[in-house]
Amino acid sequence: MQKKMGEAVARVARKVNDTVENKTDSLDLANCKLMTFPVGIYKAMRSVTEGIHRISLANNELKSLTSRFVTTFSQLRELNLAGNYLHRLPEELTSLLHLRAIDLSRNRFRSFPEPLAAVATLETIDLEENEITEVPVEKLASMTSLRSLNLRANPVIPEMRLLIRPLVPFDLLLSPEKPVPKA
Repeated sequence: MQKKMGEAVARVARKVNDTVENKTDSLDLANCKLMTFPVGIYKAMRSVTEGIHRISLANNELKSLTSRFVTTFSQLRELNLAGNYLHRLPEELTSLLHLRAIDLSRNRFRSFPEPLAAVATLETIDLEENEITEVPVEKLASMTSLRSLNLRANPVIPEMRLLIRPLVPFDLLLSPEKPVPKA
């Protein structure tokens, strides 16, 4: 058990060091079994955080994202948080003035993450396979940069489906409605 944990820590350290040494614009910590974003990474990456435009934390075990993460990586353009246990996002997400794409598929959201509606630069939101039943139609309709919203495999209520389609000027992906069983 400790050997596996040590290997996981070493893998994260290698990935962080590669990003810092090569001054790349992305950090890939997908599939690292992270339960939280390691605090030590903030210090290790302080010289390059402004240059990080893409982060993948997909397929980990994250239950939350901290405001410190959002304010540290303020130049993000793409954020992949798919396959975690997230159920809400910090309000500080609205300060990501360059964010164009966010992948929150396969998480635990029960409602549409409200901070997303205030990110004017967002073009793509992927919320496939969550537990979302309702979406803020008016707020979404006012998101001028939004091009695609994926809500497939969410239990979006029928009334919401009827309301949203005519109001949104972007691609809306929904799973087909399940037929109502006849009594």
